[in-house]
Formats: sequence, structure tokens, C-alpha cells
Amino acid sequence: MDKPKADPTIHRRAILAVAAAAITGAQAPVQDSWPSLAPEIFGDRAIADGSSVLGIDAPYRAEDAAVVPITIRSLLSATDGRGIRSLTLVIDENPSPLAAVLKPGPASGLTALSTRVRIDSYTNVTAVAELDDGRLYVAQRFVKAAGGCSAPAARLEADATPVGEMRFRQFTAASGVPSGRGEAQLMIRHPNYSGMQMDQVSRLYVPAQFVKSVRIWQGAELLLTIEAGISISENPTFRFDYRPNGAATFRAEAEDSDGKIFRQEWPATAS
Repeated sequence: MDKPKADPTIHRRAILAVAAAAITGAQAPVQDSWPSLAPEIFGDRAIADGSSVLGIDAPYRAEDAAVVPITIRSLLSATDGRGIRSLTLVIDENPSPLAAVLKPGPASGLTALSTRVRIDSYTNVTAVAELDDGRLYVAQRFVKAAGGCSAPAARLEADATPVGEMRFRQFTAASGVPSGRGEAQLMIRHPNYSGMQMDQVSRLYVPAQFVKSVRIWQGAELLLTIEAGISISENPTFRFDYRPNGAATFRAEAEDSDGKIFRQEWPATAS
């Protein structure tokens, strides 16, 4: 007796079903690591919902996982009376989730800060604000990106721009900056090696070397302190707003994980 012929329609449907299952699995939500990370970073301190305190601007799907722009904004009203004492930035699914702790100076009045981060897999980006009343508030945004921590760094041209070279830009009348406030950006030339990147010639992993701390002053007044790790992108950049105090200069000091210290000073531009 002849064997019955396979129905090609059924075969095609089976292939499509397998493909659909694979796609669905690839888009399944990632595990939420924040409940286990929070006590590691903040101990037993209570953390309240911060959806009315903080906003996070980040792409839902990043173009480059090694350079993902992140902006954290205060949503506090002008009449609230509270200010930000510190901001903690966490990339939940990164190998080293704690990306940075940012502490504004007492008189800086910071309300917004932008930087660029590496993202190693689909993850929540978490920001926790400690306000000057001592309470903690958390906000999150989901970002689709993968491979950012192991992406090869661009080759540094040391003769043209030495490692540790810093640039400082000041902005006036910037969109979204309240009247009477200033905005500035610090850029640091540094590979910020994560320790997960492979040298394409030797096929060996490049040892971690990254900017671990930054301090910025307006005259003698401390504007911002940053403690950072490997989740901050190559050539770290930090853009922030501040309350001008009439000082004639700005200066910055950065230290990397090898103990190298970089210092520069710039004249203040007229507002």
C-alpha cells in the first residue's frame, strides 16, 4: 500500500508555529532583579514609588548598546521645597549593576542629569533619588539593548587627545532649563574598559580601567560628586543643570581605577 503523502500546508504551518514560539520566547520579559538588588545597595531602608518624583528619559530600543543615553529629571514642583541629595543609577541586568552614585553639592540645586551607559542585556534602568528629607524614591524604565559591556572600545589616539583630557561646555538659555539656572557638560577622554572587552589582535581580555570618581566645582563651591563603575560608557560625559553663583571659573578632578588623577580648569562664560 502506498504511504500517504505529507500535506505541505501542515508542514508549513508547523515551521511557522516553531518560528512564532521562538520569537515569543525571545521577547519574553526579563527577570526582575530589582527586588534582590535594592537591599544589597540600600540595606533595609524603605524605598517608595518615585513616579511623581523622578522621570527617566532613555530609548526603548537602543541604537548602540555601548552608548545608551540616559537622562534623570526631577519632577518635584517648584513649591515642593525638597531637593535631591543623591541619585543612584542602576542597570539591573548588567554584570556590575551599580552604574553611578551622583551627589549634588549643597547649593547646586540640581534637577536634571544626563550620561551615557553600557547595557549588556534587556533590562530595567533604575534611578533612586534620596531627597533632603532622607527618604528614597525609585523610578524605572525598560530598555532593549544587548552586548554593551563587551563591545570593543574605539582605539584611542593618544597623541591627538591624551587619556584624561577633559572638556567643559556651558550652555545658556537651554531648552527646558528654568530661568536663572545654568547648564554644563563635562566630557572625559578615557576608554573606560569594562574588563569584558577582548583585544582583537591578542584575543586576550583587556583589564578593567575606568573613571571611578569625578568632582566638579563652581569657584570654591562643590557642584557635583560622581562615583562610577564599568557601566558608564567609553569617554564618560555628564550634563547637568546648576544654580550660578557668579564664580569666575569651573574646575574638575577625575580619578580612574589605576589611580591616575586628571585635573583641569575653565573660565566661566557670561550668562
